[in-house]
This record gives sequence, structure tokens and C-alpha cells, in this order.
Amino acid sequence: MPDIEKQVQNVSCLSRGNLGRRVRQKIQDVKEIYDRGSFLEGLVIERSPDIGITLPTENMVGEVNVKEKIWEYLMSREVGIIGVCGIGGVGKTTVMKHIHNELLNEAKAMGFKKVVWVTVSHPLNVFRLQDDIARAMGKNPSDWGDELNRASRLMKAMKKVKYALILDDVWDKFTLHSIGIPEPTMENGCKIVITSRSIDVCNYLRCQVVKVPPLPEQESLHLFLDKVGRDVLRIPSLEEILQLMVAECAGLPLAIVVIAGSMRGVEDIFEWRNALRELRQCVVDTEKDSEDQIFKRLKFSYDRLPNSSIQECFLYCSLHPEDWEIRRKDLIEAWICEGIVEKLGSRREMHDKGNTILSRLLNCCLLEKAYNKACVKMHDVVRDMALRIKSTSPGRFMVKAGMRLEEIPDEDEWNEDLDKVSLMTNLISYIPQNMSPKCLLLSTLILEGNKVLEQISECFFANMPLLKFLDLSRTGIEVLPNSICKLEYLTTLILCGCVRLKRMPSLSKLKALKKLDLDGAGLREAPKGIEMLENLEYLDLSCPDLRVLPEGKISKLFRLQYLCKNPIFSTEIRAEEVAGLKMLEWFEGRFYWMKDYSSFVSKLNLFGRLSHYSLIGVGFRDVCRAEGYFWKFDNNDLPKRVILSRFDIGEEDELVLPDDLQDLRIEHCRVAGDISIFQKDFTQLQTCALKYCQGIGCVVSLSSSSSTSLTVMNNLEVLTLEGSKHLNGFPESSIEYQCGQFVSTF
Repeated sequence: MPDIEKQVQNVSCLSRGNLGRRVRQKIQDVKEIYDRGSFLEGLVIERSPDIGITLPTENMVGEVNVKEKIWEYLMSREVGIIGVCGIGGVGKTTVMKHIHNELLNEAKAMGFKKVVWVTVSHPLNVFRLQDDIARAMGKNPSDWGDELNRASRLMKAMKKVKYALILDDVWDKFTLHSIGIPEPTMENGCKIVITSRSIDVCNYLRCQVVKVPPLPEQESLHLFLDKVGRDVLRIPSLEEILQLMVAECAGLPLAIVVIAGSMRGVEDIFEWRNALRELRQCVVDTEKDSEDQIFKRLKFSYDRLPNSSIQECFLYCSLHPEDWEIRRKDLIEAWICEGIVEKLGSRREMHDKGNTILSRLLNCCLLEKAYNKACVKMHDVVRDMALRIKSTSPGRFMVKAGMRLEEIPDEDEWNEDLDKVSLMTNLISYIPQNMSPKCLLLSTLILEGNKVLEQISECFFANMPLLKFLDLSRTGIEVLPNSICKLEYLTTLILCGCVRLKRMPSLSKLKALKKLDLDGAGLREAPKGIEMLENLEYLDLSCPDLRVLPEGKISKLFRLQYLCKNPIFSTEIRAEEVAGLKMLEWFEGRFYWMKDYSSFVSKLNLFGRLSHYSLIGVGFRDVCRAEGYFWKFDNNDLPKRVILSRFDIGEEDELVLPDDLQDLRIEHCRVAGDISIFQKDFTQLQTCALKYCQGIGCVVSLSSSSSTSLTVMNNLEVLTLEGSKHLNGFPESSIEYQCGQFVSTF
């Protein structure tokens, strides 16, 4: 491994040509091994069992003694259940993530077949806990029935293996038997560790308790400096203020990290002194070991956010379930739709603004990076603080997200002063016919992820006159109630993933609507009245069963910035429908005729704002359904791409490519005559694939290039040539130096 790591570190020092030669040599080596075929000397492949998943961790500061004590109990045959206890933000989860990963490393030596990490919901949901444990054990509990049967099935499955189970953030008392967890014994050698803020919960489960104390002064200062940056030590006269501020963090790692993050980059001694004064005011009269101890310190960082817009962006994150991985792109879109991100000249500028805000929240540690790089997370204690702020301030939230509710909250919980309600990812199956909550100020309602929600009563929206943002995505609704059409202030309607949705009322009265997202909805025809939505800026019509878009509908939506008809589905968008949309910035669509594709490309220069396009040209209809043929865009984030398949490319149907193309794929096309694919330089092209194209003889010739050198490949990183037997027109001397990766199969 060290040799491999050293080679990886040295990759940046290699020229592209050298790297290309090494790749081809490795391919040849593999081919020779394959050609030997019989493996007479034997072949042994050791595959590690699926014991568990390594968790991302942060460096530990000061928790080493706690970790050693927990590990000591894990090694003891007499201790089966360990309770790691301490107030919120003291570092319980951080310690246990390190323990979890070490258990994975030592699993074979300790005899564990499964090392399982489960974050427990609050309030406790037995069904969800059973589900999470079962899936972590490699079981599918979807047909296990009710809680009692699930407990029996889970108990049977877990008794077959020696396991280490970590239950993080346990708030409520329960018995192991009620969940289906076998009791750890000296005979089975299993181990359970829980983390909890409550000593009562630990005692109820008969845990060997390990208390996590606050950090000592020196470790606190070390952590603070790590997060704020050690350059602050150069500021004259700051040392005393720094130590006083660290002392006010009370040894709580989360408070230290968040407060230090809020002070990062501050060099003015006057601002440091003022921050110390404000922090002291925040924590005055705070009882030791109370939850207020952490909340008030976290609120100090919230109060230091530069403006109310960034504060609102932060608070909006609390609408998601606890420990939820929030997609960055979706979060910024929501901020834009809600009007939290100010209106700017283009959608791209607003996304840039949103990303700037997101970076600010990450840098000051009020949000965290998630395991999935496309997502962010909110620490559960930080989320509690955000919800506490909204419970007492104007524009209150009601958040019951991810709690596996089977019924919608009673009407008496829907107070008149509610601003936003989030019931996402629950199990709500219906809304009673006579239910009509009186929420005259409600602006946002999120029911996303209630997959079993099949119907919404006609009167449900009657007393929500100011509703602006409605998210019904990934629900099981089949018909939208007509009462939606009376929401005259509605600006955002999200129905993506509503696969059972077959019918919608006319949308012609929704004059304020700016975003309509139907990605993955089950509609077979476009919504009536769509052409009347004169303020529409965002339209996603990626419905798998939507075959026809009536002519003249899209062309009337002059304000469109985002238009997507997922190219893998079979609906065509005609070039003339899009040509007049001068505000368009993002377009994805498919063309069935070469002339329509060429017409659109020739008009690309009219779209001065277009920063993203994905174009698919297909020579005949229903290719996806007829052959099960799908295009999978590589996850390379290249925003400008073209795929052409089953076209006849010749003198009559000339190949036209956008000048700023970055990703090109031509497959199963017939090329007539001596035609070069590249008639000019494409200096932004990064990936190119030519596969199974009949008649293609020349990819590029220097005579057709605008310069004597092959500048067409200046930025090309991957070139794939496959199945094109007559290909002979490629200057081989250029491949090695201009292309990072060259793959050919003939």
C-alpha cells in the first residue's frame, strides 16, 4: 500500500503522454494475464465479508481517556451493554464513530460478523429502529408484518451472528426484547453501546455507564485554535481574550467548534472584545449540565451570521429530518423558490449566491459536510437550537419530519401563526375529507416522501390563502384536488416522483407560479393551461409516459430559465418551440430528426445565458422502450453535452456541433462520404466517444483544423473509439500527448 500511495502522490508530476503510455502498458499486462487463461498456479481471491461501513470521523481532542474506558468494557466478557452519557455537544457521537471504525478493523480478531451503527429517532419509533437494524444486518424487513412479528424475525436473524451494535442518540426508554435485539451474554459475546443525554435511559437498559466530561482547558484551547486558525496568535493582545472566550465555551466540543468557526477570519481586536461580551451575555444564568448550556452558546454563532437572509437559510435546513443528508442543489433551489436568496439577474447568479451562503454556513460549522459530497448535514443539537429559535420567533415552524407518522397532525396543532410546516418522509396515507386547517399565514407546506399518501381532501387548502411553496414529491397521489387552482399566490409546485399521478386540474389560474417540477410523475399528457403560466421560470416535464407536447405551449413561456424534458424519455421538444426563449439558461431535451437537432444547435448563439445543455438526437422513436436502450450520462458534471444515435450523417444531413461542447458521444450512426467528425477546433471538449459508427473513416484531419497543431484536443481527457472498423483518419502522434486517457476497441 505505501508504494501505491507514493505512486498516486506522484501522478501529478507525470506528463499526460507518460501517463497514457503507462495506462496502455497496464492494459497490455492485464491482457497477457487473461490470455494465460487456465491459472495453472491457482487463483485465490480473499473477499472481506460485509461486516459494516466505515464512518467519516473528525480528529478527537481530549476524549482519549473516554475512548480507552469504552474499549476496556468492550474487551470485558462481563460487560454486555455500555452507555455513553453526557449533555448534547459534549462529543459522544465523535468518540463512538472512532470506536465503530476500530471495531470494524478488529472484527475478525474479536469474532464479530456484523458491526452496526444506527441513529435512533426522537421520539422513538420502534418500526423504524427495527427496519434500520434489519437492513444493516443485511435483511429486507419489508414483508415482516407488524412490530411484534418484526421483533421475532429480527431476534431470529441476530441470534445467528455475533454482533456489535451501536445505537446513537437514544432519548427514550425501551426494552431490547421489544425491538428484537438479543441480550448480550458472556456466551454469545455480543456487545451493545448506546449514546444518550439521559442517565435514566442508560440505567433503564442496565448499562455500564461511561460519562463524557467537558474538555479540559488546554484541550479546549487546542480545538479552538484548530478551528479558528492559528494565525490569530499573531494578533497583538489577543491571547487573554482568546483564553476567556474558550473558557466561556464550557469545554463543550460542539460549542467550541461552532463559536471558533464564527470567529474565523476576524483580525480586529475590538471585534474580538465585543464578541466576548456578547457571548457572556448569551450564557449568563445558564445552569451547568442543562441543555441551555449548549443551546445558548450555539445561538451566539447564529446571532453572528451577517444578515437575516443567511439566518433564514440556516433555519430552513431544520425543516429536514434529524441527521438527514440534504442535497446541496435541492437546498439552494428551495432557498431561491422561497425568496430567501435575493432575486438576481439570472438563475445561475442566484445559485452562485446560494452556494456562497452554503459555504459560509459550512465554514462557521453550523452545517457539516456529509458522507455524500453532494449533500450537507445539520448536527442534531444544532437542529434542536434552530427549531427552538423558530418556536418563539415570528413565522413559526411546525416540523414533524421523518417521524413515521401514520396520520396527519390534528387540526388543533395547526396554529394560525404558522409560517412553514414540514411533514416530509412520514407514512401519512390520507388527509380526512373534512380537514381544513386554518393557517391564514402559512407560506410553505412540505409533504414530500409520504409514499403512501394517496388522496388529499378538496377542502384541505381552503384556509391557506397565502400558500406559496407546496412540495408533494414522492407521494402516492393519483389526482390533485381542484382546490389547488385557487392558491393564487402559489409560486412553487413540486410533484417529482409522483409515479401514480395521472390527472391534474387546469393550471391556468396559477398566475404567480414560477416553478413546476414534474420529474418522474406519471402524467401521460401535459397539464392543461400550462401555456397561461406567464411567470413560469422553471419547468421540468421529465414524465416517462408523457409522449406528446402540444405545439405552441412551451413557446409562450417567455420567462423560462430552466427547461428539462429528460432525454432518456421519449417526448420530443421541437427546436422552434424553444428558439424564442431568450431567458433560457438550462436545457435538456431530445430530437428525433437531424434537421430539428441541427436547427436547435444553429440557434444556440441566440441563448446568451445558456450555461447547461444536454441534447440527445435519436434516429427513431421509442428506442428506449423497443430495445431497452438507455443512455447513462457519466457523472463528470460536464454541463454541455451531446449524444447522437442512429442518425444518417451525410452531405444532406450535415453534422453540426456546438462550439463550446464539452462531452460528445456518437453511437450507431451511419456516416456517408469522406466526412471528418471534427471540422473545426473544439477547445473545450473534454470527453469524446465514437462507437459502432458505420462508414466513419476520419475523426479529424489536420487540413480541416484551423491551426497546424491539433488544438481540437487541447483539453480532451478521455477519447473512446469502439467498434468503428473503417476508422483510419486519426493522427496517432497527437493522441499520446493531448489525451489523458485513450481507449480503443475494434
